[in-house]
Amino acid sequence: MARRPRAAPRGELSLRTLLLAACLAGSAAAAHAGPASLQFCSRSQTTSAQQQDRTLRFAALVKRELEASGEVVALISRSGVDLHRFGVRYSHAGVSLKANANSPWSVRQLYYACDEHRPRLYDQGLPGFLLGDDDAAGGYVSIVLLPREQAAELETAALDNARALRLLAGTYSANAYPFSLRYQNCNQWVVELLATAWGALADAADLRARAQQWLAQTGYAPPPVDIASHLLMFGAQFVPLIHLDDHPQEDRFALRLRTSLPASMEAFVHEHVTGARRIELCRDGERVVLHHGWESIAEGCRPTGDDRVIALD
Repeated sequence: MARRPRAAPRGELSLRTLLLAACLAGSAAAAHAGPASLQFCSRSQTTSAQQQDRTLRFAALVKRELEASGEVVALISRSGVDLHRFGVRYSHAGVSLKANANSPWSVRQLYYACDEHRPRLYDQGLPGFLLGDDDAAGGYVSIVLLPREQAAELETAALDNARALRLLAGTYSANAYPFSLRYQNCNQWVVELLATAWGALADAADLRARAQQWLAQTGYAPPPVDIASHLLMFGAQFVPLIHLDDHPQEDRFALRLRTSLPASMEAFVHEHVTGARRIELCRDGERVVLHHGWESIAEGCRPTGDDRVIALD
């Protein structure tokens, strides 16, 4: 099990961000795959000491909520690549485990190792997980807590290295189709782990296939992403880490591609797991807003109703 990648985790790449980059860069640049791949694997941000300190304080508040829950495992998602203009708040998900050997509540997740050109599994502490957000001054975190039985099953599956690694595909695609074995993205690995846990699926060479079959039979159905134009769909053929050959032909012709995002994972859990609970936190400048419930915090990290406001300083 990988603990520390040689390159920063890049599991949260957005289909629409890359397609838009391909369109704006022009066909010649997209064909050479330069701008998009550089933006993804060389993307970095500079954070001040104050911003890092506030991220650490935010991570401590997230950990405090996890501890106060009385649970030992949680599904956790964060904002990452800025997708607000597309109406997408969360781009990257993992499993936060109190018993993680890396450190309590570290997040087990899929990341794309740019230097190795392949996906890996990675255990990352909460501060590092939250530092992956594009916005160093803000960000959102969603925590889903499960009833004891489902939580225990997920913890067992997540800490079973053999099964966790068996679910890891050999090739990464940011827009991986949820019911194909050809590729996988970070959120798809988490969803297949849920299927393995709650479907009581034993380890074997066909584990991914059985996990996807369980998901389909249980009603997992991520909503389609509207591509908006044939130009963007055509440009996707030339963008690294974006693939179309795993998607059904009728979806490609309709300019609508389905892929796993944290929102589709949470919707599935909300619908199928009675008693699941959700906590959402956001930070904006010097404060944190804490919200309980399946409704989302208002845009701009604005508190409403019974939301708590906590000063970061």
